[in-house]
Amino acid sequence: MQLRNALPQDTHAIVALWQACELTRPWNAPEQDIARKLEHGSPFWLVEIDGKLAACVMFDYDGHRGSVNYLAVAPAHQGQGIGRWLMAQVEAHLLAQGCPKLNLMVRSGNPAEQFYQSLAYQQDPVVVYSKRLITDD
Repeated sequence: MQLRNALPQDTHAIVALWQACELTRPWNAPEQDIARKLEHGSPFWLVEIDGKLAACVMFDYDGHRGSVNYLAVAPAHQGQGIGRWLMAQVEAHLLAQGCPKLNLMVRSGNPAEQFYQSLAYQQDPVVVYSKRLITDD
C-alpha cells in the first residue's frame, strides 16, 4: 500500500473511483472538482495497491477547523481497514499542524455514516448552508 499526492494525470482514475463509490452528483463536475483541488495546493492523497488506485481523500485546514471531502475506497477494497488507515493519516497530518477539530459532511442515508461513527466521529447539531458561486457545466 502506497500513499502519494494526486496529480493531474490521475483525474480519470479518481473520477472512476468516485463513480464506483457513488460520490458523484449531476450538479458537480468531478473533473472540475479535482482540477480546483489540485490548483489549490492543499492535500489530496491517493492510496495505491499494486500500482492501482484503491482509495483517495481530499482534506484541508483553514487555521480554525480541518475538513475532509471525497474519502473513497474502491468497493473491492472496502472492509479491509484502508479507509480507517487513511483517516488516521489525515488526522495525524492535521494534528501535527495544530488543527483542533476535524469536520466532514456525509449525505443523510449514506452508509458511510456508520463508518465515521466507528471512528468516534459524532453528528453535531448544526445546519449546513451553501451557496453555489460557480455552476459546473
